[in-house]
Amino acid sequence: MTRISEEFSDHLRSAARSLARRRFVTVTGAAAALAFSVGLPGTAGTAHAAAPLDGAALDGDPFSLGIASGDPLPDSVVLWTRLALDPYAADSGLPPEPVAVRWELARDRHFRRTVDGGTVLAHPEFHHAVHVEPRRLAPGTDYYYRFRAGPWTSATGRTRTAPAPHDRVGRGLRFALASCQRYDQGYYTAYRHLAAEEDLDAVVHLGDYLYEYAINAAAGARGYTGDRQLPAHYQRETVTLDDYRLRYSLYHADPDLQAAHAAHPWIVTWDDHEVDNNYAAAVSQDEDPEAEFLVRRAAAYRAYYENLPLRRPQLPEGPDLRLYRRLHFGRLAQLDVLDTRQYRADQANGDGWKLPTEASAAPGRHLLGAAQERWLADGWRASRALWNVVPQQIVVSRRRNQLAEPWPLAMDAWDGYPWARERLLRSVRESGVRNLVVFTGDVHVHHAFDIKEDFDDPASRTLGVELVTTSISSGGNGARRPANWEAMMTVNPHLRFYDGRRGYVLVSLDEQRVRADYRVVSGVTEPGGTVSTAGSFVSRAGEPGLSPA
Repeated sequence: MTRISEEFSDHLRSAARSLARRRFVTVTGAAAALAFSVGLPGTAGTAHAAAPLDGAALDGDPFSLGIASGDPLPDSVVLWTRLALDPYAADSGLPPEPVAVRWELARDRHFRRTVDGGTVLAHPEFHHAVHVEPRRLAPGTDYYYRFRAGPWTSATGRTRTAPAPHDRVGRGLRFALASCQRYDQGYYTAYRHLAAEEDLDAVVHLGDYLYEYAINAAAGARGYTGDRQLPAHYQRETVTLDDYRLRYSLYHADPDLQAAHAAHPWIVTWDDHEVDNNYAAAVSQDEDPEAEFLVRRAAAYRAYYENLPLRRPQLPEGPDLRLYRRLHFGRLAQLDVLDTRQYRADQANGDGWKLPTEASAAPGRHLLGAAQERWLADGWRASRALWNVVPQQIVVSRRRNQLAEPWPLAMDAWDGYPWARERLLRSVRESGVRNLVVFTGDVHVHHAFDIKEDFDDPASRTLGVELVTTSISSGGNGARRPANWEAMMTVNPHLRFYDGRRGYVLVSLDEQRVRADYRVVSGVTEPGGTVSTAGSFVSRAGEPGLSPA
């Protein structure tokens, strides 16, 4: 095997030792047993240490779930695939042995100028997923990659490294924001356009990559009838490791999602549905016993790592996975990717839109947790980037949804954690961050906000801007003006734009301004559909605040 795969095996063994010491010692014996039954290669719970299987022994194409890349650095990018002969079987139709997989990286699509490659093992303990981190790549450069197993060759993917640390990135940067892709509520039309028509440095996915709900085989927007009938295991909620793995298989089998992953590197973070709707740290929506829910969370986090292009520091340890991390794109942008789900206090007033209470406003109610909050503040103070970009999940800006008082607020968003938001905004002020851009998903609509120092005073200082992307498919087709459009635009003077259709946001950054183009598709409940731009806004460097482009 290559040096990279040897180092990865060392990392797996180290993570396993750490896992044995950490969180599950505080959980019940049954929970610990379940955790170790899906242990890392070479640890307690691993059934065997079989010799690698040559891909020539496979009786079909194992690359049915596509390929992906992610988390670009100036000299590296993650390459991913997961082998599956039968995506809808718990074992993916593969034997319980590791499979040898070759990978290639080149400067051209035809692989005439190969720059790196090697062999890694797709371990059954990780559902035959592969994560490769080639090094010593050139900054700001397009590369092409593919995988091979025996006679089988994957599709070819394009990826791009980040610019060099001191690069001013005169060409600018382009990101696409995506979120909320419930499989049974629509086709991934937006991804088809994003893959074919956009030249991007990365897709930034802001959560709800999958949905844990049971799928109603008779009512989905994708028309599950006849030979498209869903297997029975998709018609129940995801709870076990097999459940989550199979749900990712269903999503990854979509050709438009595969195309978007192959076309661009991705930077991902999760929200709630990757585990359980509106969960908060170790508290499930239905308030299951903590030990029981942590086992479920461990399964969900493991499946998340297995199915996305994440680096070794994101390897889960039981029910924990450190997803918050920092990426640099030359001197132009610093991306601080947040996790507002794993460390938060429970919603003080229940889910949904509720009137604020003393409990919801109480000091000490974290969204980020103390460690992540310090990490973010330290990163802002040390930042030398022109634009400080924060990809995260839930709306930061205040939202009122009706014309008259008393105004309910969204308890699962930053509105339900005003103490945490005030600390966030105080950190913006104290760190001296001038060009703050927040990327947000979750709410299934396009929004453009000015982030105000005091949301009760429209004349107060604007600290940054928040760009909220609509869903890819969740909620069906949507509407240009949802029922509360007039109320929202009237009582939220810091809200500059609101559109309820499906799509994504194209974000362009250069030394003068950030520009957001709100892309919408004509519909998702039927395949096909066109894409158009519903609105475009800019915020100029040193002058935060959105105006029409």
